[in-house]
Amino acid sequence: MKYDIISIRSTRVPCKVSRPVDVYAALRRYAKSKVEKFFAITLNGRHDILHVNLVSIGTTNKCMAHPREIYLACVKDQATALIVAHCHPSGDVTPSLEDRDITKRLREAGEILGIPMLDHVIISREGYSSFVELGLLEPATYE
Repeated sequence: MKYDIISIRSTRVPCKVSRPVDVYAALRRYAKSKVEKFFAITLNGRHDILHVNLVSIGTTNKCMAHPREIYLACVKDQATALIVAHCHPSGDVTPSLEDRDITKRLREAGEILGIPMLDHVIISREGYSSFVELGLLEPATYE
């Protein structure tokens, strides 16, 4: 099943992303989702949010995301950086093996394209986790 990129615009989205909690604030309304949703948050050079792009909608425990669709959002938005995020309907924000794999692939794709992926944030009704804060992803500066 293929979904078009949906751009989500909200006045409640913080203008600047300087830490993972800002990502959680921007996506808080999706924290109680009953299905997994994968987002590409595109940023300009000052790390202001350009768009929150919904790139994939999955099931209660799985969501397909491919670098092609995620970086398409970046190219369309002329982004200089990217943060990806997705929700875990279970409430557990512990990264799965699949989460780790897609994060590695996205980081590598970003290096090739010159659009760095700064973080991968998992959100739920229980809170959030950040790959950078967990030490699972080499920090690329949020500043």
